[in-house]
Amino acid sequence: MGKSAWGEEAAATAGGDPPPVPTRQAPDAPPAEFVHLRHQPAWPGPGARELIVACPTMRSGVNLARIVRAAGCCGVRRMIVAGSMRIDPKVARDALEQIQIARHRTLLPVLRKLRAEGYRLVGLEQAQGSVSIYDYRFPRRAVLLIGHERLGITPDLLPRLDEVVEIPIFGRPQAHNAATAAAIAMHEYCRQWGAEAG
Repeated sequence: MGKSAWGEEAAATAGGDPPPVPTRQAPDAPPAEFVHLRHQPAWPGPGARELIVACPTMRSGVNLARIVRAAGCCGVRRMIVAGSMRIDPKVARDALEQIQIARHRTLLPVLRKLRAEGYRLVGLEQAQGSVSIYDYRFPRRAVLLIGHERLGITPDLLPRLDEVVEIPIFGRPQAHNAATAAAIAMHEYCRQWGAEAG
């Protein structure tokens, strides 16, 4: 086991348990005065993650760009995007320099290929048989499939998934925006796998 940048022992992942997520303060340090910091270097992490984000043809280019930006913040390096919608660089920002985005006419053939390569296909959707994201343990090699803003994950893709995870809703409207839901799910993957995700 090695030391993290914060002086913590890197947790062993034998048995499949994700390690703890590091903080910006050493564990033995006294309480610090909070100082506003923006655009600091990324937290210590693994570099490229083994999470691939897949998006259908989206209704809104802003939503697609927001998903790209959130993916960049989560250390994602690969995205699969259906269709030819432009990704606004003013919204996606530096994530476009970090993420390899593969364009496809449809998602099903590439999802089949990724499953054959050992990736689990995980849908983010409100569906019968879904698991709360609170209880779900992401596999290290996963494809996170985001649903269309209005249609969700379409009937041709939903039966092909290995698991479906759902974000609990506590009020109205009864569903998150697609980009918001994607950001929550990607961050949960990061929380679970932390510095050992690469």
